[in-house]
Amino acid sequence: MSELRTLLLNQDDVKKCGGEQMPLFIESMEKVFSLHDKGDYVLPNKTVLRWGGMDSETSKGRINSMPGIIGGEFNSCGIKWISSAPNNPFKHNLPRAAGVIILNDPETLIPMAIMDGTLISAMRTGANSGVVAKYLAKKDSKVLGLIGAGVQNRTQLMAIYHTVPTLEKVKITDLDYARAQSFVDQMKELIPLSIEIVSNAEEAVRGSDIFTTATVTKTPIVKPEWVEEGSLYIHVGSHECEFDVIHQSNKIVVDDWDELKHRGVETISIMYKNKDFDEANLYAELGEIVNSKKAGRENDSEKIYFNSCGLGIQDLAMAKIIYETAVKENRGQWFSLWEQPSFV
Repeated sequence: MSELRTLLLNQDDVKKCGGEQMPLFIESMEKVFSLHDKGDYVLPNKTVLRWGGMDSETSKGRINSMPGIIGGEFNSCGIKWISSAPNNPFKHNLPRAAGVIILNDPETLIPMAIMDGTLISAMRTGANSGVVAKYLAKKDSKVLGLIGAGVQNRTQLMAIYHTVPTLEKVKITDLDYARAQSFVDQMKELIPLSIEIVSNAEEAVRGSDIFTTATVTKTPIVKPEWVEEGSLYIHVGSHECEFDVIHQSNKIVVDDWDELKHRGVETISIMYKNKDFDEANLYAELGEIVNSKKAGRENDSEKIYFNSCGLGIQDLAMAKIIYETAVKENRGQWFSLWEQPSFV
């Protein structure tokens, strides 16, 4: 038997193979949502490794194991293993999240690539919201409010800017003003819009056509009286809004309802567990809207709420694209797990 060769791609390799191309990510995530709705995937429940109860994730952190198979043009299978340590940026000058993706050959199932998953994970999370905004935001949306000045809201802004061409103004707030200022300084080099710091979450929400929450808060931030008619709320973090924010929404849309129920840390998941949310009130999974089985936004007065937990098949779809580009362009490093296997 010939030696097993596996391609190793670091983050720089991933970047050179399309890892920073937001339009590519958005296009790919739209296809993944379509395949998800068609059932062309395998998605075991996300496994969460943590040191304590669910509340420990906002302080000590967690590691997620996310295996899956996605069909269609991707034909990709493997796993993402990604950590989240909230204190890393402040105590160690390290990213909060760090991940690795392993791709397996769809036929032999041997590992054919190991690559940085940190960038892919951040970009595809933002790209998901780009797809959400395309279908659920008002067509003339002008103001975007961002709560949280971490990595996630950077890619949220990149993606929403791409799919909402009418956007004119961005508001950002964070508990750490210096962090918010760093966000503004960095993003102004990428996004040619007015980006201003506001003093609190209420200012970020009020008057915004679209707003996102991407934080590690332990207590809900968004209050129902702040949310205006016609707005789209993209909920990226865990328990970030009061229950009535969801209750008052005209449409409630998610990425995968079973995964949200299993994960259990998001506001809507907590509501369901507490019997404060009837799943009959769920309007759609996003793939149904992408595939035109259900309408997206139908008028400019609807309050629409979107929540996702993130799906491993999204990472694996992008990893396959990155891998194929790397092979074509001869990037990365090949290494052998064996020259001849000990047992066959």
